[in-house]
Amino acid sequence: MPTASAAHGERPTEGLPAARRLRATGLFAEAYDQNRCQRGRYMLLWLRSGPDAALRLGVVTSRKVGDAVTRVKARRRMREIFRRRRSQLRGAFDVVLIARASLPEAPWDEVVKDFLKLAERAGLLPKEAGQGS
Repeated sequence: MPTASAAHGERPTEGLPAARRLRATGLFAEAYDQNRCQRGRYMLLWLRSGPDAALRLGVVTSRKVGDAVTRVKARRRMREIFRRRRSQLRGAFDVVLIARASLPEAPWDEVVKDFLKLAERAGLLPKEAGQGS
């Protein structure tokens, strides 16, 4: 009997389990200390390199983004973009995304374009893969 994810045609490798997320405060601090940041309209993208870096994602939403519900929405949107595009990203880096206040209410297509532009500028995405949505 097929599993629920197989029935919907989802690829299991597209998930974002805990092993693919940054959680330790020290890892976020390392990303900020390495000072490799790309600034976009809806988010900031920080890169962290190191021996254990493996395209893991860390997400930050401050109270400037909004109330708790709004911050959760922003985090979900950033995780979803990263999850869907992770297979296209290249490099031995961990990624920290920081939401700007405009992210939760922005159109989905615009947020995706912003992420792709940042990833391309950071060298995570080949130029031809960054085109389209």
